[in-house]
Amino acid sequence: QVQLVESGGGLVQPGGSLRLSCAASGIMFRFATMAWYRQAPGKQRDVVAMIASGGSTNYADSVKGRFTISRDNPKNTVYLEMNSLKPEDTAVYYCNQYGTSWWGQGAQVTVSS
Repeated sequence: QVQLVESGGGLVQPGGSLRLSCAASGIMFRFATMAWYRQAPGKQRDVVAMIASGGSTNYADSVKGRFTISRDNPKNTVYLEMNSLKPEDTAVYYCNQYGTSWWGQGAQVTVSS
């Protein structure tokens, strides 16, 4: 049974930081490409960042230089460090094993003063 459990969301002021975590179980985590997606109200779910099993990363242009994806294979956990947050980063953030239909429950991130 695959489980992806996100945590770390919340309310933050513009310019602030948050760190999301996603604990995975039921998958061969160390071989998996993991991704973070986000979905704002009324918009489609878009990929934010990806990290391959070997550690190479890719980012959406909108978050380059502000967000960092990382992974801890022994802990089966992928992280998303978000800095210099903007109101347009407000969304529900989802963890995903890239290319699969396995999703976590999502973590709400709200950037507002």
